Amino acid sequence: MADEENAYSFTTKATKQVTLGNLGADGFKMWRGGRLSEVTLAYESWGTLSDTADNAILIFTGLSPSAHAASSAQDSSPGWWEYMIGPGKAIDTNQFYVVCANTLGGCYGSTGPGSINPDTDQLYGAEFPDVTVEDIASSGYYLMRELGVEKLHAAVGSSMGGMSSIAYAMQYPDDIEYLVSISAATQALPLTIALRSLQREIIRSDPDWNEGRYTSDSKPLVGMSLARKLGLVSYRAADEWNSKFDRSRLPAEKLTGKRFEREFEIENYLEYNAQKFINSFDPNSYLYLSRAMDWFDIAEHGESISDGLSKLKVNKALVVGVTTDILFPSRQQKEIADVMRDTGTNVDYVEIDSVNGHDAFLIDDQHFSPVVKKFLNESIT
Repeated sequence: MADEENAYSFTTKATKQVTLGNLGADGFKMWRGGRLSEVTLAYESWGTLSDTADNAILIFTGLSPSAHAASSAQDSSPGWWEYMIGPGKAIDTNQFYVVCANTLGGCYGSTGPGSINPDTDQLYGAEFPDVTVEDIASSGYYLMRELGVEKLHAAVGSSMGGMSSIAYAMQYPDDIEYLVSISAATQALPLTIALRSLQREIIRSDPDWNEGRYTSDSKPLVGMSLARKLGLVSYRAADEWNSKFDRSRLPAEKLTGKRFEREFEIENYLEYNAQKFINSFDPNSYLYLSRAMDWFDIAEHGESISDGLSKLKVNKALVVGVTTDILFPSRQQKEIADVMRDTGTNVDYVEIDSVNGHDAFLIDDQHFSPVVKKFLNESIT
C-alpha cells in the first residue's frame, strides 16, 4: 500500500512552465465557446524523449492534483503517484518519456480563474471561460506539440483524468497509440452530479466567495473546507472508514470542550485533510473543474456513446474499475470497455477489488501497479 500522505500531496507546484505558442491568431478556442488569448501550462517530465519521439506518455490528473506526480532531480519530494512513475516502476521512466501537466483551469501554475487575463490585466475570477474535459485534453495536445511530440505512445488518466484521456483519443484519433482510463465514466451519474453540485453550492454560499471576486486575504475557506470534507467522504468506501476508524474517540487533550465540535477520530481526519487542502487550492478552480466533470458526455461526440467511442483508433485500451467506487462505479468502467469492444477497439478490462473506493488508484499500489505495468510492457513488445 502506498503512503497516503504522498497520495494526497496535491499542493506542490510544477518545476516547469510553457506558454503555448502554437495556438494561432485566434488563441485557444474552448469547447463550449469562448477563447483564451494566451495559455500557460505547468508541467513536469521524467525520462528521456527518444530520437524518434515515439515513447511519450501524457498523464492527465484528477480534479485536485498538481503536475508533481512523482519525485525528480528538480524536486525530490514524493509526488501524488509516486508508486506508479519512475525507473522500473509501472510507468517506467527508463522506457518512456512521461509528462504530467497541471490541468487547464487549475491553480498550480496553469492558466485558470486565478490567472491574470492578458486582455484586461485583471484576474479572470468567475469571468474565466467555461472549461470542459475536452479543453483539458486539447491543452495536453498542444503541450505535447510544444515538447516535440507529434504522436503519443499513450494517454493515461484516472477519475477526471480518465475522462480526459478518452477525450484526447476521440479528438485526436490519429495522434495516439494506447489509452489507459482508470475510474472514469462515459458521463456522470445523477449521484455524482448531486454530490458535486452540493460542493459547489457550499462554496458559493460562503459570503467570502463574493460572486467569485474574493481576494487572497479573504477566500471562502469555510465553504472550501466543508466542500472538501463532503468530497473526501465520497472518495473512499464505507468499509474502509469502518475498519480504519470504527467509533474511535479523540483523546481528551484534543477536545475543544465546545458543544457539537469534533469528538470522533473520523471527524478529526476530515478536518486535518480539509485544512491541508483549502489554503492551496483556488475555490473558483474547484467550481470550474467540478462542473467540467458533470458536463462530460461521450455521446456529445456523435449521436450516442457508441458513436463517440467509434472514433477511437488506438492500438489497444486498458479500462480499470474498482468494486467499491461509489462515484464512478465499476459498472461504468465495464460500459466503457464493452462499448469500445463493440465499436472495434481492442481493450482489456480489469476490475479491482479494493477497499479504498474511488481513490484506490492513488494508494493501492499492490493492485494497480501490476495491471498498468503489464499493459505498458506489452505495448512495446
